Amino acid sequence: MRTMRVSNIGEATCSVARALGAIGDAWTLLILRELFLGQHRFEEFQAQTGMAPYLLSRRLAKLLAQGIVTRIAYRQRPTRYEYRLTEKGLDLHAVVVSLARWGDRWEAGPAGAPLTLIHKACGQETRPVLACSACGQPVGPRDLRARIGPAMQAERAANRARFRARTRRKPSDPAAEKTGASIP
Repeated sequence: MRTMRVSNIGEATCSVARALGAIGDAWTLLILRELFLGQHRFEEFQAQTGMAPYLLSRRLAKLLAQGIVTRIAYRQRPTRYEYRLTEKGLDLHAVVVSLARWGDRWEAGPAGAPLTLIHKACGQETRPVLACSACGQPVGPRDLRARIGPAMQAERAANRARFRARTRRKPSDPAAEKTGASIP
């Protein structure tokens, strides 16, 4: 990959970059929010997000192309569609919930959190937590470290070399790149 641009970010080796390439703008995340809140129709997406029809159509087309949503005709003459999350789309639930949780903590207005999550099985209000898949213990940013795989190491080295060539900077210690750094 050459210079990283928004239009080609999904071509990177990094899973975060690829995910952003698929869903990475505010409008798309708002559509996902509406889908998780149970809305399925174009008019409701438009009403709840304030998006212009053209913009909404483009974002829905991208979600369809990515396999994140599917559409089902609910009316003929003229044909109207509902949009439903696929398994791939349902896997974004943790992303939307995490963004909401962060927003509740750091960006909520004077009235507090605008919604709460209720666990269907027990009926109690909940705040989902990230946990280790091996031991079940909750984990946070200071409990994890990243181990960069060979393909990503190679891509990062190439990015670094191109950057240095463009800026004429001298190499720095790449040891942290190879071993993986703690997530701050």
